Parts: sequence; C-alpha cells; structure tokens
Amino acid sequence: MILDELIIQTITPTTHDLGDFRVHRSLPARERTMVGPFIFFDQAGPARIGPGQGIDVRPHPHINLATVTYMFEGAFLHRDSLGTEQLIEPGAVNLMTAGSGIVHSERSPDAERAKQSKLSAIQTWLALPDGREEMEPAFEHVSEGGLPIVDCGHARARVIMGTLWGESAPVTTYAETIYADIQLSPGGKVPIDTDADERAIYVAGGDAALDGVALLPQTLYVLRPGTRATLMSVDGGRVIYCGGEAFKTPRHVWWNFVSSTTERLYQAREDWEAMRFPLIPGDDQEFIPIPKGRPKTVSYP
Repeated sequence: MILDELIIQTITPTTHDLGDFRVHRSLPARERTMVGPFIFFDQAGPARIGPGQGIDVRPHPHINLATVTYMFEGAFLHRDSLGTEQLIEPGAVNLMTAGSGIVHSERSPDAERAKQSKLSAIQTWLALPDGREEMEPAFEHVSEGGLPIVDCGHARARVIMGTLWGESAPVTTYAETIYADIQLSPGGKVPIDTDADERAIYVAGGDAALDGVALLPQTLYVLRPGTRATLMSVDGGRVIYCGGEAFKTPRHVWWNFVSSTTERLYQAREDWEAMRFPLIPGDDQEFIPIPKGRPKTVSYP
C-alpha cells in the first residue's frame, strides 16, 4: 500500500529553541488545528540540563481545555490555582482540566536541579466539548503503574487515555479520546486500531514505518479514516498514537486559550491582564504576561 492511501496530511512541526531545550510543535498548524479533541501537540526535548539549572514555566492561565503532560525522561513539579502540587515522572500522566479558568506552573524539582538531568516529554491540550467548556476546573494524576500496558513481545504500548487494543486507561475523557505511547523493539510491529473518527501518529524517536513505508521523525501523520495499517520498526522506535471524536463546532486558539467563541478569548485576555484569575498557592510571585496586540485566532474546522 502506498503512503497516500494511508495518510491524508503530513505535518512538519515548527521548532522553538528555548535555550536549554527545543520544542517541536505539530498542532495547531496552518493546515490543520485538531485531530479528534487534540488541539495542541508539543514534543519537548530530548535535552540534557546541567547541574544547577532547570526548567521554569512560570504561572500562566488556561480556559476551555484540558492539558495532558506525559514524561519520557526527567520530572516536572506541577502547581495550580486549585492548590495542587504534584510531581510527574516518566510513564505517569497529569490531566489538568481548565474549564472556566485555571492557572498553573511547571518547574524542575529541586532534586533534578541538583544534578545533570534529562528532559523529554509530550505536552498536549484537549479541547473540551460543547456544553462542557465552562466546567469546574479539576486535576488528576495517574502514576506509571496505573496505566495499562499492551505487550505484544516486540511491541509495548502504554494506553494513556481511552480504550485501545482491549485495554482502557483510568484517565478521565470528556470526548471520545485515544492516546497511547508505543515502543517498538527492532523488528516489532503492532496493528493500528480504526475505531476513531480522527487519528494521527507521531514518531518521537527511532525509526518507524506504516505497512513498510518509512516515516520521518518529529512528524505528525494524520491517518485516513477507517484505514487499517501495521506500524513497524527496523531498529526500534517510539511512536505516539492519538485522536478521537471529530468536533462539529469550530474551536478558536489564541495563546493559552481555547474556546468555541472569540468573545471568550477576549474576555480571558482581559481577565489575565487585570489579574482576575486565581493565583497559585506557593507560586504567586511570577507570571507570564499576556502577548501584546489583539488576538489573531487559529480556527478549526
């Protein structure tokens, strides 16, 4: 099978150099903003961070979305305006539901700063469905041992959200969602499920192919709906598989805000400028300022 029969879009991420590490951003993109509920897709790192250094993502707000943090290597200390303080380490997942509004920060914990450390993570946002955008903010953490593993011998997949290959993750979903971390040993292969409106695969490391056709690293491939394929690797690779329910109502994205209306984005902008969002207990001395100018939104569909 040729790749065009399997793939409807190939998205090369924009790369942002943040000094200590690079971030590869696949969504939102000019050609596509969402895959299922996924409206933001970042790969941070991999990077090495020297002793005495660390990552400091200062307090900033979100509305009408849920953030999902999944670590490959390293650790983050999450704090938010609900009073949550949660360390996240490899294999675990943090789901923070912004809903009507939340503020959070992510920083390297002291133990990571005291030594040479590594950072590698996938950060995604999920748009909240119609009728739930303004729900109460919430936070949940599921440890590495709490997420189901599907082991096929030469392929091992951790189900982060949703149900895949007969296993269901205990992480809350607000719309139909699939999300998995697939690690392929040399010669490993795994079938790609078809039971989702929209699906994509992202080669986070190593090599991978679909039905024998090689895929590029750090590239998001949106799969044709309903097509069956086998994901495989020659020398070993790591692939993120994501997607879910197609949204019928457009979503608008600006800065850290997502909403079905641009008016809500403007309101959130004004609220952050006026510091009307709640503050983070224990981390309320810094913040990321609002970008200058009026919001220029990206919309889907």
